[in-house]
Amino acid sequence: MRIDSHQHFWIYNPERDSWITDAMQIIQRNFLPADLKPVLDQHRIDGCVAVQADQSETETQFLIDQAQQNNFIKGVVGWVDLRADNLQSRLEFFQSTPVVKGFRHIIQGEGAGFMLQSKFIQGVKALHKYNFTYDILIKEPQLEEALEFVKQVPDQKLVIDHIAKPKVGSDLTYWRKYISAIAQHKNVYCKLSGLVTEANWNAWQADDFKPYLDTIFDVFGSNRVMYGSDWPVCLVAAGYEQQLQVVTHYIQQFTESEKQAIMGANAIRFYNL
Repeated sequence: MRIDSHQHFWIYNPERDSWITDAMQIIQRNFLPADLKPVLDQHRIDGCVAVQADQSETETQFLIDQAQQNNFIKGVVGWVDLRADNLQSRLEFFQSTPVVKGFRHIIQGEGAGFMLQSKFIQGVKALHKYNFTYDILIKEPQLEEALEFVKQVPDQKLVIDHIAKPKVGSDLTYWRKYISAIAQHKNVYCKLSGLVTEANWNAWQADDFKPYLDTIFDVFGSNRVMYGSDWPVCLVAAGYEQQLQVVTHYIQQFTESEKQAIMGANAIRFYNL
């Protein structure tokens, strides 16, 4: 089974979705399951994981509703306040909805030290009891902090979104050092997603991503890496087929079992789809 492990749905709201700037005008509109299903079918992708784009339980319920109405949505990564005093009861509530597989916080928008707050770490640790995963959304400068965070939660299933958003084409030294150190922790996976949006939107080439992909497979192997499109955000820099081909072209010389792992089996195992 082929799985897109990372995509989004939204009913566009200019105030809530202010992160979608005018430079991203192509995605300043609604994106719903009816828009994605034909695209997945075209590329022989059997299902997807819908990931939160807004930090509210309203967003989580919106994604649950979409999944319950569209069985190709195999899992939901929602949002819950991991620092809330009532976190346990909220996790018990979401555990009653099997399509909810895990949670994410938009750490890339937070200040230094956010990941290392004791209350946040305790909240992430609480996910393990309910078999929930946690997606780490950061930018490259936050990798050093992320490494310290990962060390604090050795039992929690974690996945790095968008290979930690390195600025494609810049010096790899810092990124490679810390992504390699994080990969030493076997509870951490990595998504091949969001690559094109960290490159020059109008002038990237597939070869631009080779040193990053080389590093990811060198340090994570093929059993802890999963394909994700980051649709519709990817559309600011590439069509669905273009971003997909970056990954499929790179892995064309891999074994069939490795390809199946990267393109679906790893996501199924990680998210318990």
